[in-house]
Amino acid sequence: MPDLTKTDLTLPNPAATERLAAIVAAEARPGDAILLSGDLGAGKTHFARAFINALSDAPEEVPSPTFTLVQSYAATVAGHPVEIAHFDLYRLKSPEETIELGIEEAFADGISLVEWPDRLGPMTPKRRLALRLEIVSDGGTRRATLEGTDDWRERLGRIVRRFAQA
Repeated sequence: MPDLTKTDLTLPNPAATERLAAIVAAEARPGDAILLSGDLGAGKTHFARAFINALSDAPEEVPSPTFTLVQSYAATVAGHPVEIAHFDLYRLKSPEETIELGIEEAFADGISLVEWPDRLGPMTPKRRLALRLEIVSDGGTRRATLEGTDDWRERLGRIVRRFAQA
């Protein structure tokens, strides 16, 4: 089992979710998988939209890939082109179905955002940042739990510091 680093953040409004997404995007690099979980309406797609637009070469409307299952976007990270793949696995019945979506290639070469990562099963990448969004009792606030493998340890520290400063 990989060594995991975990932290919780409070997101009082959608703007805070967008700010967190931009901060995480600034720390992302090719080969990263960011696994987004939480109930319907918790803000997974909102986070993904803000993340993609923070890195996008040409910010655009980012639709939910609920029906297409995957959407790809051109981005630039550290001056190099990279593809961001946004997966929504909600409708999948088995982890094997992810292979047809090109998820292995996305995990290897690009940056992947995966909604409903519990559908990955054994396809869950060893190197990852898991971000769980929970709706707090007031209905507007979200709790973000970020849990990363060892390669995210230093980056998570920077994310938490930058988020606290904003």
